[in-house]
This record gives sequence, C-alpha cells and structure tokens, in this order.
Amino acid sequence: MVFSGFFLLSALSVQASGSPAPGQKLNPADVIIEHISDGHEFHFFTLGEFHATIPLPVILYSPQRGWDFFMSSKFHHGRDAYNDYRLEHGKIHAVKEDDVTADTAITVYDFSITRNVVQLFISIILLVWIMTGMAAKYRRGEGTKQAPKGLQNAIEPVITFVRDEVAKPNLGKKHQKYLPYLLTVFFFILINNLFGLMPGSANVTGNIAFTAMLGIISFFVILFSTNRHFWKHIFWPPVPHAVKPILVPVELLGVFTKPFALIIRLFANMTAGHVIMLSFICLIFIFGEMSKALGYGASPLFIVLVVFIYMIEILVAFIQAFIFTNLTAVFIGQAFEETHHEEAAHH
Repeated sequence: MVFSGFFLLSALSVQASGSPAPGQKLNPADVIIEHISDGHEFHFFTLGEFHATIPLPVILYSPQRGWDFFMSSKFHHGRDAYNDYRLEHGKIHAVKEDDVTADTAITVYDFSITRNVVQLFISIILLVWIMTGMAAKYRRGEGTKQAPKGLQNAIEPVITFVRDEVAKPNLGKKHQKYLPYLLTVFFFILINNLFGLMPGSANVTGNIAFTAMLGIISFFVILFSTNRHFWKHIFWPPVPHAVKPILVPVELLGVFTKPFALIIRLFANMTAGHVIMLSFICLIFIFGEMSKALGYGASPLFIVLVVFIYMIEILVAFIQAFIFTNLTAVFIGQAFEETHHEEAAHH
C-alpha cells in the first residue's frame, strides 16, 4: 500500500506538471527534466486547482535593481510575474513592464534556497543526529557492554562492513585514519539517495554539482595522501625509456580521471533510475491521449513496472554509496602505496 501511494502521488505529480494546454500534447522530455532538475518549491501533487506544494525563499540580486526577497509562491507556479521577475523552466529572469518580455538589460544573480539546498541541510542534520546519537550511546556503554538496540543495531553492521570490507583491504594499517571520511561519504550519499526516491523530494545525487563536489573533495584527499613513490611512478614509470614519453601523459591524466569517474558514475546511475520510472508514468498519459480505454488498461502494467524499478533503485541507492566509497578507498590506497610494486616489476 505504501508503494502504491508513492506511485499514485508520482503519477498525479507528473500529470500536474505535464498536463498540456488544450490542443497541445504532453511533452515527456519537459516533464522528466522538470522532475529531475532543481526547483524553487517542493511539489507533491495537484488535484484540480489545488497544488500540494511547499514554497521556498527566493533571494535575488541585480546590480540594476538591488536585492529582492520573497517566497516562490508569488510566481503562482510560473503563471505570474512578481516584482518584474518571472520563473520559467526553473530559471528566474527579469521581465519588462508587460510581465512577459524578457529584459536582457537586467542582470540577475539567483541566491535562492532551492529544494536541493533544503534537502542537503536536512540530510546533514539527519546524518549528524544519527552519528552523534550513536556516539553518545557508545560512551554510555550501550552496544559495548550489551547488545545494541534500535537504530544502533541497524547501523552498526553497516559501519563494520565499511571498515572490514572497504577500509582495511584497501588502506591496510592506515584504515583508521581514513575511516571517518569514508563513513561520512557512504552515509551522506546513502541518505540523499534514499531521500531522492520519495515523491516530491529533490534528486540531489542526480545533480552533477553535488557529485562534482564529492568528487573534488575525494580528489584533494587522494592528493594529500600521495608520497614521493606515487609521483615517481607517474613521472618516471618502470617501463622501457622509449615508452616513458607516451606513458607519462597517460599516468598524469589518470590522476584527474579517477575523481571524474566517481562524479559521472554516481550522477548517471541515480539519474537513470528516475528517468526510467518517470518514463513509465508518462506512458500512462501518452496512451491515455491516444485512447482513454488504452490509458486505463495500460496503467496497471506500467505501475507494476515502476514498482519493480523502484525496488531496484532502493538496492542501487546502497550499491552506489558503496561503490563511491570503495573506489575512493582504492584510489587513496594507490596514492600512498610503497615501492613493492615497482620492485616486483623490475624482478
């Protein structure tokens, strides 16, 4: 029943944002892009003229007009302009006195608190609350002198798994030094992955800016973990001298492609699942435009397919958090590995 409610809300949400004007057909691409992109409000569903939304603060600065502060509800879901600004396709731009024509002479800087920002704050607060709560229980002896209970009992095996299957095999004796970072990355990605599967929520891990920041942070962690053996292997690899001019640029490029792979992998996988589910939901309304009977008849099949993909996406949420964390540990381990690989190559 919970899953059915989720997908009913999703279908209503798609229908609301994607309902075409009279004489126009539904554009699935616009609907999907709108749902996986950032926005200035949380939109859950629409029934008739009622929109179940949570408006968010809009903060704008224009060198010509100064600062503007108001709630996104003033735009009435993009139908109206406010203070000579208009919201179209998720972007705010200045308009002229007719409230329609874009005013290209006005520069607008958008510092609004969007749904991605709100969800990031929520995930950070939730992560800190869970981890500090568990730490307090351990300080009181709960989970050490007696068996852990509740949330602690659910999270402790995950922490142990990351330590024993990710940190220790890849980082060896230095695993304790990097374990806090690896655990933070794992749970932060996991929480945002799971939040993104809730109807009306933000698809934070499907935002390239979010995954880029995670990748850049991991990139600097990897760089600060390197030693002279790592850079010697990059600029003087143990290969015949004739091959060195070819291999050095490749090895140097590999330093940057590793975090890039982390960024694209997480972004692509989390976006793909949302696109597939929304595509199936859009098909219901596409078939409904062809024939109401066909639309109603195909609905159960597509709902089953969406539920199936949704269940897979829950698994993918854990898998992608694990892959990002594991690859980060692998790259860090490669950064401070000693010369035994080079010696083995010479032998």
